[in-house]
Amino acid sequence: MKIINEDEKEGIVEIVPETLDDLWHLSHIVEVGDNASSKTTRRIQDNTGDKLRSDRGVKKTFYLGLDVENISFHLFTGKLRLTGVITRGPEDLIPLGSHHTLEVKLNTPITIKKERWPNWAIKRLNQAIEASKKLSAIIVVLEDDTARIGLMRQFGIEYYGPIKGHVSGKRIVDKNRQKNIIQFYEKVIESITKFDSIQNIVIAGPGFVKNDFYDYLKDKHPDLAKIAIIEATGSGGRNGISEVLKKGTVEKLTSENRVAIEMAAVDNLLTEIAKNSSKVAYGIKETKKAITLGAVSQLLILDTKIADEDMGEDMDMVENMKGEVMVISSEHEGGKQLEALGGMAAILRYEIA
Repeated sequence: MKIINEDEKEGIVEIVPETLDDLWHLSHIVEVGDNASSKTTRRIQDNTGDKLRSDRGVKKTFYLGLDVENISFHLFTGKLRLTGVITRGPEDLIPLGSHHTLEVKLNTPITIKKERWPNWAIKRLNQAIEASKKLSAIIVVLEDDTARIGLMRQFGIEYYGPIKGHVSGKRIVDKNRQKNIIQFYEKVIESITKFDSIQNIVIAGPGFVKNDFYDYLKDKHPDLAKIAIIEATGSGGRNGISEVLKKGTVEKLTSENRVAIEMAAVDNLLTEIAKNSSKVAYGIKETKKAITLGAVSQLLILDTKIADEDMGEDMDMVENMKGEVMVISSEHEGGKQLEALGGMAAILRYEIA
């Protein structure tokens, strides 16, 4: 993500989102009531000439601004849409005051205007800019002749697979078995190398296939082997990927990886709850009470709760009192665990009644 223009006095920031992660960050930086403006395409009814065009109208591209009423980010399509009332645009094409949905596109500037930029929003914007400079990690879980890949994203894990091979069991006599193993490994490697700028590869799984695969990398693809490590798991598939994350393996490799850090924070919270610690608050009512009392050392809040519960001032209050605010993505397991606790929780400095 790049900032190409900033006017602190007017509360305006012009941003260019460059990755899917950037769109995800923006979906939580933009709030209901903000004004957003960017290029958009809309079908306009063309009544010129002797004959009306099709009822579908014609597509026209123009610059449009709107007061945001609804924000939606679709993970699987990678689309960020902002819906609201039009405040700026060519009046000969669109009536001001009507509704429109602005689709935020990669590499297309978008201007966001807020009445006040809260600390948490500025912090998140800076995190997104810094994260865009960093590289991703890939988790490859192998089991027999099946592999699944987890690509670390800022918003969570993107899963790929299964990648299937045609490898017979060791007890079955098959003269082509070694050839099939190599074909399977190359298919996995082809899937890995489709992704750019991978900093670390974690090769995991419950058996010995992971070790054989790593040895094959060292022999045939030493450039990939140099950035790869082996991690044992009790399960294959998605469960194996979750095991790697819970172990903190990725966190050790890329200490600033957001997903690993978030999952570790939620895991720590759940550990404190399991110990019946008196220095934990969870649920909306209890957490807000702790914030008001200035007792919060660390606030964990689900990304979807920021706007739903109007938490901007509360989050600023925690930071002003030297507490830490961590926004947890709703797209990974840690976020779902926090959601089950009401969507927000806090580690406290001291016990509250």
